Amino acid sequence: MSQKLRVGILGATGMVGQRFIALLENHPWFEVTTVAASPRSAGKTYEEAVGDRWKMTTPMPEGVKKLVVMNVNEVERVAAEVDFVFSAVDMSKDEIKAIEEAYAKTETPVVSNNSAHRWTPDVPMVVPEINPEHFEVIESQKKRLGTTRGFVAVKPNCSIQSYAPILTAWKKFGVKEVVVTTYQAISGAGKTFKDWPEMEGNIIPFIGGEEEKSEMEPLRLWGQIENGEIVKADGPVITSQCIRVPVLNGHTAAVFVKFDKKPAKEDLIKAMVEFSGLPQELNLPSAPKQFIQYLEEDNRPQVTLDVDYENGMGVSVGRLREDSVYDYKFVGLSHNTVRGAAGGAVLCAELLKAQGYIQAK
Repeated sequence: MSQKLRVGILGATGMVGQRFIALLENHPWFEVTTVAASPRSAGKTYEEAVGDRWKMTTPMPEGVKKLVVMNVNEVERVAAEVDFVFSAVDMSKDEIKAIEEAYAKTETPVVSNNSAHRWTPDVPMVVPEINPEHFEVIESQKKRLGTTRGFVAVKPNCSIQSYAPILTAWKKFGVKEVVVTTYQAISGAGKTFKDWPEMEGNIIPFIGGEEEKSEMEPLRLWGQIENGEIVKADGPVITSQCIRVPVLNGHTAAVFVKFDKKPAKEDLIKAMVEFSGLPQELNLPSAPKQFIQYLEEDNRPQVTLDVDYENGMGVSVGRLREDSVYDYKFVGLSHNTVRGAAGGAVLCAELLKAQGYIQAK
């Protein structure tokens, strides 16, 4: 009898759902026992439902191929089969809010990759190294939902992962203003080049909603709990542009930073590479040993060389140098569907398990 927690994947046939399945193969704590998707996929085996749309570079795990896909809308039936679920459903925001809370009300914890609940005041939006204390708001959420173990927790947008950890490591220096341009991979839109051939050799200078998320979500990470709700931080001021580029995986950020008082470059590098958090202290299965690496070469970080740093769970930084208008500028890189999506959610679930929020039913 397996002692692993039984996991369901909501939206299992999409790109992020597939990434969850790939990451959870041979996970020491979690086992995918249930896959759920839209009614058109329900009743088929997972292998049949995905067909030729498997988008990972690794083969589909044998353990999920013959699982029969359940209808994600049959909440009670799916919830009865699992200890908790990861959510990567493709629906409208209102539909996502409703279905994730419906699962929570069956006493099934929901760890979501979706954006729908990121600004729900009593739903924690967490990068485990940055703001694990925000999980404490779950107790207030449970009171609102009328649950004893069911809740929703989310991870933030993929675009902020390549710079928000660095700015967090530098908070003690008084980060005042930030200008960031993100160069975002096509997998962030759930696409491959086979799906989106017009992206080859192309750049699109607009990604709907991304600039607002890039500017505001870091402030929520740095906020605090007041009266059972998360209140975002007042600063620093962040302005952004988000550009889609012809890269499969990996979001790159070019960042300019102004401080209250300009620190030494050596101090900034030291703060970055020494930055760690609870996942490292607890040695969680998916936690990078070193969260942020600094690369001295002028031509790094590069997607082809660095996107898989720490199995895609680390952040790579390079080209830290003084700027003529701001104090410093740098380039950051993170894996958008690992750290930025499914992997970040898996790490959240590991921390929630370690802290007792997720248990076997």
